[in-house]
Amino acid sequence: MSETKTHVVMQQKDNVATALRDFEKGQVVTLAGEQRLHLKNHIGFGHKFALCPIKKGADITKYGEVIGVASTDIAAGEHVHLHNVEGKRGRGDQRV
Repeated sequence: MSETKTHVVMQQKDNVATALRDFEKGQVVTLAGEQRLHLKNHIGFGHKFALCPIKKGADITKYGEVIGVASTDIAAGEHVHLHNVEGKRGRGDQRV
Protein backbone atom coordinates (compact mmCIF):
# COMPACT_ATOMS: atom_id res chain seq x y z
CA MET A 1 0.00 0.00 0.00
CA SER A 2 1.42 3.40 -0.94
CA GLU A 3 1.46 6.34 1.43
CA THR A 4 -0.47 9.46 0.40
CA LYS A 5 1.81 12.44 -0.16
CA THR A 6 0.96 15.39 2.08
CA HIS A 7 3.57 17.88 0.89
CA VAL A 8 6.21 18.44 -1.79
CA VAL A 9 9.93 19.13 -1.35
CA MET A 10 11.56 19.05 -4.78
CA GLN A 11 15.21 19.75 -4.01
CA GLN A 12 17.41 18.91 -1.03
CA LYS A 13 18.36 22.59 -0.68
CA ASP A 14 14.69 23.70 -0.34
CA ASN A 15 13.89 25.25 3.03
CA VAL A 16 10.12 25.25 2.46
CA ALA A 17 7.61 22.57 1.50
CA THR A 18 4.33 23.00 -0.38
CA ALA A 19 1.22 21.54 1.25
CA LEU A 20 -0.79 19.10 -0.89
CA ARG A 21 -3.74 19.36 1.50
CA ASP A 22 -4.98 21.57 4.32
CA PHE A 23 -3.24 21.18 7.68
CA GLU A 24 -4.44 22.39 11.05
CA LYS A 25 -2.24 24.16 13.58
CA GLY A 26 -0.39 21.60 15.69
CA GLN A 27 -0.55 18.76 13.18
CA VAL A 28 2.62 16.74 12.70
CA VAL A 29 4.16 16.22 9.26
CA THR A 30 6.69 13.45 8.64
CA LEU A 31 9.60 14.64 6.54
CA ALA A 32 12.30 12.64 4.75
CA GLY A 33 14.24 10.41 7.10
CA GLU A 34 11.25 10.11 9.44
CA GLN A 35 11.92 13.56 10.94
CA ARG A 36 8.69 14.96 12.40
CA LEU A 37 7.69 18.62 12.16
CA HIS A 38 4.95 20.24 14.26
CA LEU A 39 3.09 22.90 12.27
CA LYS A 40 2.81 26.26 14.02
CA ASN A 41 -0.15 27.55 11.97
CA HIS A 42 -3.00 26.44 9.74
CA ILE A 43 -1.44 25.69 6.34
CA GLY A 44 -3.80 25.79 3.37
CA PHE A 45 -3.53 23.58 0.30
CA GLY A 46 -0.80 24.95 -1.98
CA HIS A 47 0.73 27.13 0.72
CA LYS A 48 4.28 26.81 2.05
CA PHE A 49 5.68 25.94 5.46
CA ALA A 50 9.25 26.21 6.73
CA LEU A 51 11.21 22.96 6.99
CA CYS A 52 13.80 24.52 9.31
CA PRO A 53 14.32 27.83 11.08
CA ILE A 54 14.90 30.63 8.55
CA LYS A 55 16.60 33.82 9.75
CA LYS A 56 15.47 37.29 8.69
CA GLY A 57 17.27 38.20 5.46
CA ALA A 58 17.87 34.56 4.43
CA ASP A 59 16.77 33.26 1.03
CA ILE A 60 13.53 31.27 0.76
CA THR A 61 14.18 28.33 -1.58
CA LYS A 62 11.39 26.32 -3.24
CA TYR A 63 11.85 23.81 -6.10
CA GLY A 64 15.58 24.57 -5.92
CA GLU A 65 15.03 28.25 -6.78
CA VAL A 66 15.19 31.36 -4.60
CA ILE A 67 11.66 32.77 -4.47
CA GLY A 68 12.18 35.50 -1.89
CA VAL A 69 13.81 36.65 1.33
CA ALA A 70 12.55 36.19 4.88
CA SER A 71 11.30 39.57 6.12
CA THR A 72 11.33 38.25 9.70
CA ASP A 73 12.66 35.17 11.51
CA ILE A 74 10.56 32.15 10.53
CA ALA A 75 10.30 29.10 12.80
CA ALA A 76 10.33 25.53 11.50
CA GLY A 77 6.71 24.55 10.84
CA GLU A 78 5.55 28.14 10.37
CA HIS A 79 3.39 29.31 7.44
CA VAL A 80 5.59 30.99 4.81
CA HIS A 81 3.64 33.58 2.82
CA LEU A 82 3.32 37.30 2.11
CA HIS A 83 3.41 38.23 5.81
CA ASN A 84 6.98 36.97 6.27
CA VAL A 85 8.51 36.89 2.76
CA GLU A 86 9.69 39.70 0.53
CA GLY A 87 9.92 38.87 -3.18
CA LYS A 88 13.19 39.27 -5.08
CA ARG A 89 12.01 38.71 -8.63
CA GLY A 90 11.16 41.76 -10.69
CA ARG A 91 12.98 44.17 -8.37
CA GLY A 92 15.75 46.28 -9.83
CA ASP A 93 17.50 46.60 -6.46
CA GLN A 94 17.73 42.84 -5.81
CA ARG A 95 19.63 40.08 -7.59
CA VAL A 96 18.32 36.53 -7.64
